[in-house]
Amino acid sequence: MRFASIQTEKGSFLCPEPLVEISNPSLFSIKHSTMLTTPSINPSFSLDSNLQTYLSGRHLLIDELPFPIDQLHSHYLNGSILYEKGILLNKNRYCCQRCGNDDQTLFASFSCFRCKEEQCTYCRKCIIMGRVSECTPLIRWVGPARDKELSAGLAWDGTLSELQKEASQRICEAVGEPKEMLVWAVCGAGKTEILFEGIERALRLGLRVCLASPRTDVITELYPRFEKAFPKAGVAALYGGHSELTSPSSLVLSTTHQLFRFKNAFDVIVVDEVDAFPFSYDRTLKFAVDKAAVDQSTRIYLSATPSNKMKQRVRSQNLEVIHISKRFHGYPLPVPHYKWCGNWSKLLKKQRIPSVIRQWIKEKLASGRQAFLFVPTIEQLDTVYSILKENPEIDSVHSSDPDRIEKIKRFRKGEIKMLLTTTILERGVTVPKIDVGVLGSDHDVFSSNALVQIAGRAGRSVEDPYGEVVYFHFGKTSAMVSAKREIQNHNRRAGLVTRR
Repeated sequence: MRFASIQTEKGSFLCPEPLVEISNPSLFSIKHSTMLTTPSINPSFSLDSNLQTYLSGRHLLIDELPFPIDQLHSHYLNGSILYEKGILLNKNRYCCQRCGNDDQTLFASFSCFRCKEEQCTYCRKCIIMGRVSECTPLIRWVGPARDKELSAGLAWDGTLSELQKEASQRICEAVGEPKEMLVWAVCGAGKTEILFEGIERALRLGLRVCLASPRTDVITELYPRFEKAFPKAGVAALYGGHSELTSPSSLVLSTTHQLFRFKNAFDVIVVDEVDAFPFSYDRTLKFAVDKAAVDQSTRIYLSATPSNKMKQRVRSQNLEVIHISKRFHGYPLPVPHYKWCGNWSKLLKKQRIPSVIRQWIKEKLASGRQAFLFVPTIEQLDTVYSILKENPEIDSVHSSDPDRIEKIKRFRKGEIKMLLTTTILERGVTVPKIDVGVLGSDHDVFSSNALVQIAGRAGRSVEDPYGEVVYFHFGKTSAMVSAKREIQNHNRRAGLVTRR
């Protein structure tokens, strides 16, 4: 888009090309503009409440806004909307203002129809969310804040363990304070439940809350639980393919990717599975969390397997921590056992499954229990499924599976007895009575943290607190040994006797 400079009683401001009324105007791309201030707020201007609601806390392209441009511009001229450059150029280096990308290899230029320039640079990093280029402004609300919505009301009537109560109390005390906190809790500790009272307190204070996770599966798992716990909050869930936010929800569940579309929005941000890929790898997702939070926000990080960097911050007393080494039901974590299965990779190439794994699958299906069988790669997963697909009780799922969400729902309902999967389900999915096997646990994809998380799928319900975890391997790795040792250490700290 191009803009013209227009003179008003308050000074010189921008005017989008479609709204320019003078003939032969001097038009320019916003990248050349030095007039990105907003006119002062006109208190007598009649705000559009729908626009205010839609845009508050958001950071969007014009194409993402379902409002006519003359309506947007009238709010700009009356001090409620700010046009910002989508791409900044500083000392010959580009930086995307939506995703924070400053990797110069992830920028490209093209001859632009909109700004008529031969070299209009855009960000390739976040292009899947709509193209941000030098001539496309990002728009955000800077007008009067919408009225606070007191949408509290906790409908959860469960009981917290003593450790959970202590953690919940400390979270409640942190809400409203500008601080960071790590909740380092074992898999199955009931991290979600310890958040409830803190979130209710935030909502009662009129604060806006976001629970973010790098994993779509975590968001889809948590959404119905939060919707049930906070029936008055109008909980919104944002993830790939579900990014519309048409209601002014004070409680948002979102993948960290979707936070690129927010700015200064949330008073409390909880980042679940903070160590999970891609959050641990992609620094722009950390940028997204920082950008979506208000300056004096409360940050709470949840993890069963925090990164070494985060552990170092805890050791240096730079990050407050809450330890929960015991599951909510009080039983120890299932300790994995190793089972040698021969050269599983070679056998899969011959379209064969190691006999010891075949026997395990047969026993699990005969037991009537459900089971996960983790497989290192999608290609190997497809091979295993092609061998077993004649059995209607077995199905498979991976990150590129178009039926991924539906299959996980069916597995939760017990309609699928055994689910073959990659590491996409290493966390965030809870099924009450389940055993877990890892085919090729010596593969590089299974890090120590991944193996701890996978083991954490078993024994999560009080009716079935143990469950079996088997690492099938062709040679023990340091990751396997480390994962088992960490699980045993958690049980020891909790004063529990392990079963293996």
